[in-house]
Amino acid sequence: MKKRIILLLITAITAASLSAQDFGFGFGDDDFGFSGGTGSSLNVTVGGEVSASMIGYIDDFSEGLDHVRFGDIFSGKLSFSAGTSFAEGVVDLKLSPSSSPVSIDEAYVRAYFGNLDVTAGLRKITWGKADSFGPLDVINPLDYSQVFTEMADNVSLLSVRVARPLISASYRLGDFSKIEGVFVPWFMPHQLPRTGRWAVSQMELLTNPPIPVTLTEPDTTTLDYAQAGLRFTTTIGSADVGAQYYYGRIPQPSVGFTFSSSSPIPQVDFLYNPYHQIGLDYAQVLFGFNVRAELAANLTDDFEGDDGSVYNPSAAWSLGFDRDLFLGINLNLQVNESIRLFQDKLGSDNILSGNFDIEGGMSLTATRVTASLSKKFLRDELELRAAVVCGIEDKDFAVMPALIWAKDEIRFALSGGFFGGDSEGQLGQYKDNNFIKVSLGYTF
Repeated sequence: MKKRIILLLITAITAASLSAQDFGFGFGDDDFGFSGGTGSSLNVTVGGEVSASMIGYIDDFSEGLDHVRFGDIFSGKLSFSAGTSFAEGVVDLKLSPSSSPVSIDEAYVRAYFGNLDVTAGLRKITWGKADSFGPLDVINPLDYSQVFTEMADNVSLLSVRVARPLISASYRLGDFSKIEGVFVPWFMPHQLPRTGRWAVSQMELLTNPPIPVTLTEPDTTTLDYAQAGLRFTTTIGSADVGAQYYYGRIPQPSVGFTFSSSSPIPQVDFLYNPYHQIGLDYAQVLFGFNVRAELAANLTDDFEGDDGSVYNPSAAWSLGFDRDLFLGINLNLQVNESIRLFQDKLGSDNILSGNFDIEGGMSLTATRVTASLSKKFLRDELELRAAVVCGIEDKDFAVMPALIWAKDEIRFALSGGFFGGDSEGQLGQYKDNNFIKVSLGYTF
């Protein structure tokens, strides 16, 4: 089915190009200009990336070469776009030799009506101003099987976001203000691995509890799981500020237990709690620091704090900056924290207790610090970078050094990821996943 959709989209772009009455070639290598009968110019762009990467896990090497697997070495991207002054269509494809060799990364159509833009299709949209995973960035779920291997040698983590089918619109109010709206007709949670090397420990516990259970998961593709939001951004003096409201579902699953007298095996239902988010964000250059901040209130239905199948309401904030220090060294620092309300009403973290709470045993706060130092050499072609992520309450960490050489369209990177600290922490649970990554890419 996906292949048919891809072929139809590419055929539509080609057909639109060939149907133009008068046409002429542009001067760019990848841009072609066509002029239709209406006098509007159709610009078609083709681009992409071809890359090869090998990820080797240190514990595999220690067990012998017969345990070493590099996985899919080749990957690629193809991007097609066609547009006029009135509209544009974009199709981005991901290429991989796995079971789905071609998949759609993004595919959407955008129409322009003066100050109003309307977009529909499969998209990735970033809200908020934080550099990495701020509390206001709520539209696209994340693929947690790739987060750390991508973070090792990439500043942008757009590739680990999962595109969503949606309709969005933005209206410009003057030169510095904009209001945006988005509607997502159904829900997809974070992609949290349940088995394998990057399995999340809590997911393993929920899907393989210490007692026999019947596990059920909801159908989240119905309109009952629709989500929507509004966002306003403007500039006040030298500060960029924003405010947003979003109604959606918490992307991490909760569970509910149902015990029946007719069956000795309890039923465990995966649940995705609805919530309202109200948020503010801010960015400004102050004394040479590029400062970014976000603040959010996440309001669930559990205002008593004693429903173990519903996450408690919480507050979340993010504060970060980047600044050039000395000798050309750049520092990027960000702190994220969430604070749970009604902490004293939580139940037990023991599934067998009869008072199980999805947040039982967790700390009042969850704080993570992300810092990155980078320095460029050889006319900015060579970059040495080191990123550190620390979980404060969990007392765990991840260290990801990288050496990156980029010249014109070629990019080579040697990087790694090393985990430590409490093995029960979100980072420390991966202490057996220390890895080395080598990648070579060409962008066209």
